[in-house]
This record gives sequence, C-alpha cells and structure tokens, in this order.
Amino acid sequence: MRLSEENLMDVSRRFRREMDKGLGRDTNLTASVKMLPTFVRSTPDGTESGDFLALDLGGTNFRVLLVKVSANGKQKVEMENQIYAIPETLMRGSGCELFDHIAECLANFLDKLGIKDKKLPLGFTFSFPCRQTKLDEVRTGGGDFDIDIVAVINDTVGTMMTCGYDDHHCELGLIVGTGTNACYMEEMRNLELVEGDEGRMCVNMEWGAFGDDGALDDLRTEFDREIDAGSLNPGKQLFEKMISGMYMGELVRIILVKMAREGLVFQGHTTPDLLITGHFKTSYVSAIENQKSGLLYAEQVLRGLGLDPSAEDCVAVQRVCHTVSTRAAHLCAATLAAVLRQIRDNKAAERLRTTIGVDGSVYKNHPQFARRLHKMVRRLVPDCDVRFLRSEDGSGKGAAMVTAVAYRLAEQHAERQRLMEVKRRMEEGMKRGLARDTHDSASVKMLPTYVRSTPDGTERGDFLALDLGGTNFRVLLVRVRSGKRRSVEMHNKIYTISQDIMQGTGEELFDHIVHCIGDFLEYMGLKGASLPLGFTFSFPCHQTRLDQGILLKWTKGFKATGCEGEDVAALLKDAIHRMEEFDLDVVAVVNDTVGTMMTCGYEDQRCEVGLIVGTGTNACYMEEMENVELVEGDDGLMCVNMEWGAFGDRGELDEFCTQFDAAVDERSANPGKQRFEKMISGMYLGEIVRNVLLDFTTRGLLFRGKLSERLKTRGIFETKFLSQIESDRLALRQVRSILQHLGLVSSTCEDSILVKEVCSVVSRRAAQLCGAGLAAVVDKIRQNRNLEQLTVTVGVDGTLYKLHPHFSTIMRETLKDLAPQCDVSLVQSEDGSGKGAALITAVACRLRDAKK
Repeated sequence: MRLSEENLMDVSRRFRREMDKGLGRDTNLTASVKMLPTFVRSTPDGTESGDFLALDLGGTNFRVLLVKVSANGKQKVEMENQIYAIPETLMRGSGCELFDHIAECLANFLDKLGIKDKKLPLGFTFSFPCRQTKLDEVRTGGGDFDIDIVAVINDTVGTMMTCGYDDHHCELGLIVGTGTNACYMEEMRNLELVEGDEGRMCVNMEWGAFGDDGALDDLRTEFDREIDAGSLNPGKQLFEKMISGMYMGELVRIILVKMAREGLVFQGHTTPDLLITGHFKTSYVSAIENQKSGLLYAEQVLRGLGLDPSAEDCVAVQRVCHTVSTRAAHLCAATLAAVLRQIRDNKAAERLRTTIGVDGSVYKNHPQFARRLHKMVRRLVPDCDVRFLRSEDGSGKGAAMVTAVAYRLAEQHAERQRLMEVKRRMEEGMKRGLARDTHDSASVKMLPTYVRSTPDGTERGDFLALDLGGTNFRVLLVRVRSGKRRSVEMHNKIYTISQDIMQGTGEELFDHIVHCIGDFLEYMGLKGASLPLGFTFSFPCHQTRLDQGILLKWTKGFKATGCEGEDVAALLKDAIHRMEEFDLDVVAVVNDTVGTMMTCGYEDQRCEVGLIVGTGTNACYMEEMENVELVEGDDGLMCVNMEWGAFGDRGELDEFCTQFDAAVDERSANPGKQRFEKMISGMYLGEIVRNVLLDFTTRGLLFRGKLSERLKTRGIFETKFLSQIESDRLALRQVRSILQHLGLVSSTCEDSILVKEVCSVVSRRAAQLCGAGLAAVVDKIRQNRNLEQLTVTVGVDGTLYKLHPHFSTIMRETLKDLAPQCDVSLVQSEDGSGKGAALITAVACRLRDAKK
C-alpha cells in the first residue's frame, strides 16, 4: 500500500487527463471525473453585505440559518440557526409533503426572528446528486412569506466560499470526511459544457469516482477490492473508497483479519467482533497513530474487540493504521497537485499562490493525515505556495456566501448595463454634436479647435503663452528644443487683475494684459522681440480659425465691456499696436483641455485624447475631418473640444440622477445646465455628499438625528474632504475629527463608517461615469479607423483625478470593462494651459512652415 513519489506523480498525471475528459463536451459522458459546472461565477471579494437565509438539507435533520454579512470597513459574518427534524414518514412519503414540511419550518424560523415580512435571498445546500444548468434563480412564494431562492449548492463549494470570505486567495474547496470531493475555480474558456469564454466558474469535480473506469486498477490492492465488493455501490466511487472516512477504518479491519489468519498478529486468532464489518471505526485510526497514547489506545480497542494483544500486536496495528492513512493522504495530495497545476497553467504563472478551503472529519480530527497531506502537496508541486484553511460550516455559512456573491454579481451586472447605456448615449450625443443638422440642438457641442496635429518631436523655437482664466493670469516663455537634446524649458510670471479692470472696459483689460506682457519680456531680456503666442482663454468661445476666438459670454466675475461677441485675439493685437513697444504673432487661441492633450502628446505621440477632472470636467480628442461637418474639408484630423460637461442637458441622464443630484442642480448658479459635470466634478461632489448626509440625519440614520447648522450650510462639505475621508491611511478617529470640524460634535464611530461609505459611493459613481464617457471617446477613435484593437494614450489633468485616492483606479477599471478593445494608457499631464498653449503654437508654426 506504500506509494513512491514517482507513483504519486503518475497518479497526478492520470487525474489531470481525467479532468480534461470531464471538461470536454465530447468526452464528458464517458469521463469518470464529471467536472460539473456549478454556475458559481466568483469567490467573495469582501464587498458582500446584507441578510441571507441558508437552508441545509442533507440527512434526517435540516437547518435553517439567518446569516448577516457586513462589509462596512469591518468584514464580519453573524449567524443564527435552528435545527428541525424530518420524520421518517416524510422521508419516505411524497416530495410535496417533504417540501411542505420544510416550508413550514422555514416560516416558523422567520416568525421567531420577526422577519416574516422581509423578502430575503436564500441559498439551498442540497447534499444529494444533482445536475445543474444554472445557479438557480427560481422565485417562489409560499403562504404568508416570500423568499428568493438564488442558489442551490453543493457543500464542497460552500467550503471554498466560506474560506474565500476570509482569504481572497482561496479558489479550491476540499472535503475529506465520510466522503471526499473537491471543487475549484476554472477558466470559462476550458469549460466546454457551458456557453461563454469570459471569466471563471467553480467546477464541482465529483472526484470520488476517479478510477471507476479502471484508471487506478494497478494501484488497488486486494483489500480495496474486498471493501468495494462488500459496499452498497460496487465498482463506483473507487477513489473515495481508498481515502475517505467511511472506508479507512474498514480497510484497517480487513488487513488485520488477513494478518491474523496468516499468523502475523494475535497469535493467529480472530474474534466474532473483529470479523463484523464496521467494528473498526475510522476515529480509532487517528487515536492509534498518536505517538504518546496510541499504543495504549490500540490495546483498549483490540480488547474491546475480544482480542488479547501483545505489545508487538499493538505496534503492528499502529503501523497498519499509519500505512492506510498515509496512502489516503498521499493519494489526496496527488489529485490536489493536478488541480493546482491546472490553475497555475490557466494563469500562465511561474509560481502560484493560492489557498485551499478544507472541511471534513478526517481532515479535522486526524492531525497526522492533515500534516502528511500538506507535506506531500508541497513536494509534488514545489512551484505552488499553498495555504490550507479550515472551513467552518460550509453547508450553512457557505450557502449564504454563494448567495451573497450571486447578489453582488447581479448588482455589478446591472451597474455595468447602466454604464454601458451611459456610454451609448454619450456616443449618440457625440454624433449629434459633430453633424451640421443636429449640432445646434446637441448637448455635447463637439467644437472644432482647428488644432490639426499633435506634436511629432520636431518642434523647436521660443514661444510665449498667455494663460487667462481668473483674477490672476500668467505669462510664460517656453523654449522647445528638438533633436537629441529634445526638451521644454519654461519661465513664467504671475500677474493680478484688479476688480476695477475686470469690470471696466475691454480696452482697459487688454491694455493691462499687454503692459504685463511687456514687463515680462523686459524681465526675460527679450524687450522688442517678436515671438509666436498661444493664448489660453478659459471662457466660452466660438472658433472658426485656430487664431480666432469669439467670446460668447464672460464668466468668473469678469464684466469688461465691448468684449462679448468680439474676437479676443483681435482685441489683444489691437492693444499691442496701441502700446507700440513690441509685436507678437497670435498663432492660437487655446482651450485648456486641448493644452492638456498636447502637453502629454509631446512626451507620448500616441496621446490623442485630453481629459480634465478637477473643479469642472471636459474632454477633447483627435477626430477624423470627414466627421467634423462644421468645418470644410475631409482630409486629416482635427482636435474636437467636446464640452462634455453639458451632456445630459437634453435629459439623457435623467434616469441616472437621484434626488440629491436634483437638489444640487436646483441650487446651482445654472439650473438644468452642465448636468454631467454636476455628477462628476470637484465643484459638486462634496455638495452631493452634504445633501445625502442631510437626508440620512433627518431620517435618524446619522448623528442621532440631530442636524447641525453648519451641515445645513451650502458648500461646507468641500470635495477635498472626500479625498481625506476615503484615504486608506485615515483611521475612523480622524474621520470623526473632520466631522467635528464641520460642527458634527456628537458623531460616533458608526457615523464615521457610514459617512465614509457615502463618500465612497458618490466618488465611485463619478469615476464610473467619467470612465463611461471616456470609453465612448476611445471606442469612437477605434471605430473611425476600423481597428480590431486600438492603443491610445489619454493626457489627464485636474485636482480630483490627481488627489483623490481611488478615483483614477475606478475610472481606469470602468474604462477597461466598457472598452475592452482599447488598450488605454492614462498619463498625468502638467500645465496644459501654459506649456500646452505653447506646444499648440509650436505645432501650428511647424505646420505653417511646412506649407511655405
């Protein structure tokens, strides 16, 4: 019965072949290892939460459990359960009677806990042979209560899921008890019995039947054959009969009978008790193997069987027990090794790190078995780092965990569908904005910028940039070098604009700007120089050329007269001519989002998209000229300034908006406008959170129902607080100090947890919506070029993107999920309004010079 490592490696290879047969559609029918799909599509990820029922039916009693799963920063599971008996008359009666009894007991349990009026999801552990075609979303209502049966599961799967909640590396379940079985997470592409290639699914291996086709005949001994012949199912479950608790003690008994008859033990004597099947229990095997008390226990057991053993007999029995349990542990290790290799190969990993959830009386009560199993697994698969984790209540807690995961996946699927719809509507909005006939009524304006190219690295020269967007403005000198010493060198000076000038005449404003430019040129030693200039003018403009921008309206407190409806580039040139001290070539009027793309494009020539997520939000990208119907010509590309903050102004986002979005919009300076921006950008996220907190407090869910005056103050909850509260490094104590700063002195630890959750939900939605919009943009570029796969870079700027601890990660995940055919790199851009303006000017000069 002793198997060498070479034998075990051979068993492992045989089992791997049987796994392949079970996974194949054409070979599954004849496979002994059935590899049954369980329709469990994920292990727990720690975000599961809610109340779930579990029903565990597998014998003369059954259990009903209420399992409370919490994920509020403190991952925990609480359980209440009740055991009910099944009378023998019902076990042998009709199915209707049996299930009516189960339903009555379930109603009794719900009644006792006072939750009969709640509709709770239920996981059903049904430990009898089953064929599944889905996880089983069968809805059922009975009598005066209603439940939602979400999952019918096998106890091996429950074992894996229970451990998976505590250790997210767990992707195998193993039971070695009265019977034995294993399950693991298999790649869908290998599972031919189920449609679909994406993701993973748990496979219930039913490995106890390994060898039923003769694959183990050369390893089975005469004792194995005798056990099989006397069993209820001869020729079936042959592997199980070599390793499980139902047969281990019996194997020892049969060997001892043979040894006694051959005069090797007990002076050749047997007794009636030794000859009775089942009289040598598996629990004896573990006790007899104990190094300290095993021989004494062996003597007691043998005397209980009517024998008069010598000391040598006791030692012999201990060796037999050791041999039988070692073979069982090693055979189990050989098959586990095959499963571990399959998972490692699926992941194409040089080294696999994984956890096996284990349950069953043999594993738990036989420490020598467990130690030998662990040791041999590590010897057979040295390139796998394996942790064995004992499972608690796989059939009860495990069923609830399967149900919780199924609910999480259903919610994620619904969330993905909503985001796909946002993406689709953004694509539709982009088409409307680009088309001449629908442009005027489009919410996404898709404005031509007349920027015809991104940098190619050959740009060179000295350029001025003017960045006007508020009460301060900057003048920059940007020196661009090409060739081997390719670089961008910048010098800048900041100037203020007084309230009088902001609200005076246009001439006064532009004369002041030109005076500051003159001061800067003198400061840089360039007095009298004539340089190309890029003008970042961060106010609403209409452009018909790159060097022209018609101011539509002033914002941000500016009211200078004689400017609205005029070309700001011409106003700047007129002021330069009035001063008569220098001349400048105004080459480009620039939007800061385009500048963001160009700054990044200088470093990475695959950059064709610009994104800003800060106080506001916007995006731009390189569109095919043939699609830009507002501009004549079909050749080449042009950067389009999407002005996507207004997406939703025609009602496209109404069904995604909440009462809190509506409250923020109503009290804003521009109700009904910039709806997408109000769900995403830094100017509004804190205000959304404040409105949620107000509602929760009014309903008594927060701060003991006491509203503070500061919380009622609009704008008090700044978006920077979201970033601070959501920081993984911030303890709840520090969250409380932020709340106390907001006047919420009586906040508790529970309040801090809930506030953190609210912040997380609001910022997560913002990042997902931004990701959905960006997915529409990159997919549009891919479709324009008829590409199967697009590789593109997005230049990103903005405080929310840069400073929030999770925004960029969630946005990236959403983008990857919604645009799987696009390989997108997100690169932080620096100074799009300054450096970017200069680079747009440099590119325009390069293109202009090329035409000469």
